[in-house]
Amino acid sequence: MINSHSVFLCCTLAVVIFSIFYCSFYKCLPTIPESERSEVDQWIIDNNLEAFRAFFEKRGYSKLVHYASVEDFVDFNITEEDCIKRASFALKQKLILSQWLKTLGLFQHYQKLLREEVNSLEDVYWLDDGKAHALLGNEFAAWSRGRQRLPATKETLEMLKADLWGDLVKSEQFSGSAENISYSGCVLLLFTSFAIIIALLYKQKFWFAIRSDSSILHVLTGRYLDPSICSVSFTWQDPYPVGETLSFTIKFFQRNGLPYPVCDKDHVQVEISCGLRKISCVLALGGTAPEDANVGTVKFTVRYAGDYQISVLIKNVPIRSSPFVKTFLPGPVDPHKTKFERQSSIVICRVEKACSLMIQPRDLFDNLCLTTSSISFECSKYVDLESYSSIVKQEGKERLDICFQSFDWDGKSSKVAFEMCFLQEGWFEVEVLYKGVVLQNGNLTCVVLNNAEYELTTRNVKNRSASYEVRLTRIEGEPPFKPKKVILFISPKQLTIKEHILKFLLKRIVTFRLCPTTKFQLLEETANGIPSFSVEDGSQPVVYLAAHNRNVIAASFTKFLLSNIGGSETFTEKQYFFYYEVRRFHLKHKHEPITIKINRQNLLKSSLKATKNFSLKEWCNNFEIVFIGEQGVDWGGLRKEWFQLTCEALFGPSNGLFKPFNDNPQALIHPNKDRLLNMKLKYYEFAGRILGKCLYESALGGSYSQFVTARFTRSFLAQLIGLRINHKYFQSDDPDLYLNKVKYILEHDVSSMDLYFVDEEYNQCGQLQKVVELISNGAKIKVTNSSKRQYLDALAQYRLSIRVKDEIETFLRGLNDIIPDHLLSIFDENELELLLCGTGEYSITDFRAHHLINTPYPPTDEFSRVLKWFWIAVSNFTKEEMARLLQFTTGSSQLPPGGFKDLNPQFQIMPAMSSGNLPTAHTCFNQLCLPEYDSYEQFEKSLILAITEGSEGFGLV
Repeated sequence: MINSHSVFLCCTLAVVIFSIFYCSFYKCLPTIPESERSEVDQWIIDNNLEAFRAFFEKRGYSKLVHYASVEDFVDFNITEEDCIKRASFALKQKLILSQWLKTLGLFQHYQKLLREEVNSLEDVYWLDDGKAHALLGNEFAAWSRGRQRLPATKETLEMLKADLWGDLVKSEQFSGSAENISYSGCVLLLFTSFAIIIALLYKQKFWFAIRSDSSILHVLTGRYLDPSICSVSFTWQDPYPVGETLSFTIKFFQRNGLPYPVCDKDHVQVEISCGLRKISCVLALGGTAPEDANVGTVKFTVRYAGDYQISVLIKNVPIRSSPFVKTFLPGPVDPHKTKFERQSSIVICRVEKACSLMIQPRDLFDNLCLTTSSISFECSKYVDLESYSSIVKQEGKERLDICFQSFDWDGKSSKVAFEMCFLQEGWFEVEVLYKGVVLQNGNLTCVVLNNAEYELTTRNVKNRSASYEVRLTRIEGEPPFKPKKVILFISPKQLTIKEHILKFLLKRIVTFRLCPTTKFQLLEETANGIPSFSVEDGSQPVVYLAAHNRNVIAASFTKFLLSNIGGSETFTEKQYFFYYEVRRFHLKHKHEPITIKINRQNLLKSSLKATKNFSLKEWCNNFEIVFIGEQGVDWGGLRKEWFQLTCEALFGPSNGLFKPFNDNPQALIHPNKDRLLNMKLKYYEFAGRILGKCLYESALGGSYSQFVTARFTRSFLAQLIGLRINHKYFQSDDPDLYLNKVKYILEHDVSSMDLYFVDEEYNQCGQLQKVVELISNGAKIKVTNSSKRQYLDALAQYRLSIRVKDEIETFLRGLNDIIPDHLLSIFDENELELLLCGTGEYSITDFRAHHLINTPYPPTDEFSRVLKWFWIAVSNFTKEEMARLLQFTTGSSQLPPGGFKDLNPQFQIMPAMSSGNLPTAHTCFNQLCLPEYDSYEQFEKSLILAITEGSEGFGLV
């Protein structure tokens, strides 16, 4: 039997002999056509490149297209490289022009156009029609039509040029082969035949062997790594549940079948992905024992259910059967992750009518359990419905006889349906459990209405308003007083409490905005037998009330709230609801084209002038921008450019409408009271309309979406949605003031400080300009330890709100002309920034390259482990989660133009002197503090909880 490698050697020698014959015969083949050679020579002479002729010939350059795409500059210095690049680029533009002329049938005029300095497609725009008519004569019409069809934007023009260049290269290749086919066709045929025979005999991957680092002897004897005979062994059976760290082995073999001792130089890559999510893994090549020298071990942790694609590559070549697809199923139901898809904290029910809620059964890693792809139709066999239970309480006592409950499986949505039917009106606390543990949001407050109360609630919602006489029993933080009668007004926008003055005048006591931060809580205690409840928003004092119609008020409050936020409190669903409501609000306004002429040299003033008389209908039109003195048709590119330039002019430092509180150019920006005199309030109204226009365009979706690249202060965003300002906003908005004054006052005794309820304003020279009383007669009221928070809140109210009241109100007037204020109020300030600015693109590579580990000592093993977990978690973050992390740590979801590199101070990560707590952040220093944790699962859960739920809600005025 003939050895296959001997046959391979014989065939190789045959190819060598044939190559020699071919080289000798090559002299008979035609060389470069003289016309082509003369053009090349002329180009080299015209560009003073004679010194590089040998370089070009060495690389086989024979045609003009070769010289127009020079890429190898290893042998040259910067000056020589720049010279060749300029000449090559100019040649490429001329060749693209010639190809464009060929498509129009006007190539015969190519040299004439060159003499008129028309050297590229861009020059076509500027050639005068009279001169073009004189040059082209009767063919001017074809020229005019071709020029009109040229793209109007730079991006589309570059795409056209790329297409023309591709067509030119293909045509040159074809013509070159056509010239030589009569001379070398038989030679190429014979050479191809030899290659096919060799490939069929040995099924060798010559191209891979040639790329290896082996010698020719290794190639001939098959002693090189061959991906086609490497194998993978998995240690689990497919499908497999999530939750474990799994491993699989790769065995590497040479072409001749012998084991191959693998090492890092062999460029082995393992890529694991689940959908768009990249999964981190650890690859160890070679073992400690000699028999494991050809073995690689891969370990990775599975936390996400779904189909995983595992690719194993050697020098970017996949091994046999790669990629592999493995399916991982959700783990067992975890009550701490399982939750209701409930709409709010209060559930409205009707007596003797079934009320159904849906439960999402989730595992420890937040995977939705029992999805339709992972179970059969016999759902009852897989769904452990008997483990679900509920406890109904009223006034702290169990009332199992008052409510019938049932759990059932909904196969369509892969969720558990929980149904309740109450036999009596009132309010009840319901706990829903799984295996004796309360679900994540399994504490329900159920308000059960009788038929009359239900109809009254329905009428309130239909009329969009209601008022009730209630008793005000207490206001938190104020001295006790005798309960008094007040009027509670409730509408879709707000809940207001007023009291009678002189029996016919009403004085407002407090107002709460109907948004997710406002909480309505039913109380067990009563006031003289009247049911009690409280209203709070996290910042204003808690108000305690009592009313006979408490259940109707609670039901009306809940239904108004749900209608405001679209039925859910998640950002994604609120965003969807917001866009839907904006489109519905402007349904009668057609998105028709309207031309706006803008002077680029005076962009802000001309934009204001062009739109100052626009009605709401015109603001909802599709802007088509024309920059005066510039040619081009707006197909969307000019509109986006105008939005970008206008936002830079409005929110950038050039005009001073907005500015940060300190000299850091990356600080958050706030309306500027001390702006230039020519920057009137009308510019704030225009800025508000631009912001509203961006939101409206984003609601239309697709290519119309517009985002603002501004880093607004949290207090400014809060006031756009009606939130009340307090001293906590200083931490992100004015870090210097927070560190030097606010934090010091909060942490120290102020009794010895000469501090009064006033604020002093200084000019740029440090001279005192005026003293402002923060409260009535504040210059005579000294700040004490018990009133220092009140002082700081008053200081925040003045500096962040009252001082720029006119600017903010004018801005809001322009914004609310396009976007109704009640739609904005469904978001908190962090969500509003995501809505305005988008989530952006975040590079984990850039993040890892430009961060600072802030430890006063070498990192401990525990912190190093947590840090490793941090990068694994961040690499799996969605865009929204990454934006939340930036908001949590730096105060804004927006990065500077240069990314993490330009963040000042740098993003800092440091250990927290605690264990098991939530991570904390100091936005003044862009600093994230990570405690120690016992497991990755505990760390990931704490980090996500901190960045999504850790920010405090603020109250409203």
